[in-house]
Amino acid sequence: MSRAQEKRITNDLGMDFILVKPGSFMMGSPENELHRDKNEVLHKMKIVKPFYLQSTEVTVKQWKAVIGKKIFSRKKGTDNMPVVQVSFYDCQNFIKKLNKMNKGVYRLPTEAEWEYACRAGTITAYSWGNSIDCSKAMYGNNRQKRTECIQHFKSMGFESNQAAPVKSFAPNPWGFYDMHGNVWEWCSDPYYEYTKHKDNTGFDLIKTDPRIKRGGSWYKYGWYCRSANRAYAHPGAKFKTTGFRLVLEAD
Repeated sequence: MSRAQEKRITNDLGMDFILVKPGSFMMGSPENELHRDKNEVLHKMKIVKPFYLQSTEVTVKQWKAVIGKKIFSRKKGTDNMPVVQVSFYDCQNFIKKLNKMNKGVYRLPTEAEWEYACRAGTITAYSWGNSIDCSKAMYGNNRQKRTECIQHFKSMGFESNQAAPVKSFAPNPWGFYDMHGNVWEWCSDPYYEYTKHKDNTGFDLIKTDPRIKRGGSWYKYGWYCRSANRAYAHPGAKFKTTGFRLVLEAD
């Protein structure tokens, strides 16, 4: 039975999901976009199936509720902080355990699904326009690398050298928080140039192809937070700048 009639679903772990309806969009960036990278070739993508995307990044509280092991309980931060230092493989383990709880079928978003939801119908560099400042997203909060937003975030009560609690900034037009900045988010896809992109995004534990990360983070530049910006890493890597959010299958 399809449940894609419900606009919003919250499971009993407090994970909130918003329905994303099918549609087409231009993925990538136009050639005149500031800080554009050559791997952001503009091309039309079609999302053919509805899906639910988590409105926030997976939090420390949600991580502990699913994993439950002492070794993983060392994840630092308050309950509402995004969980970080999780590898792509760690995310798959989390998903496997969550799916066994019979709370639905969960997975990581594909890169196309991620950008579609991030853009939320917009065509600008960010979902709010073509420029970014410290009031819009969490970036530049690193005392060693990028310091431009530290004072602003301090005035908001945030510490330097880390992310902010989820929902600390305004959501995008579709209601998703922190798609720009805060922490990078793993996607299911291996990294390919768009001209060589493959439809099969199945997860294979044996393969170590670099996996896509999206959204930018607190660590560095604001322009890393652009909707089209692409990053990737070894699936076993764990970074203090990287977390994830989940898709809940609609059908």
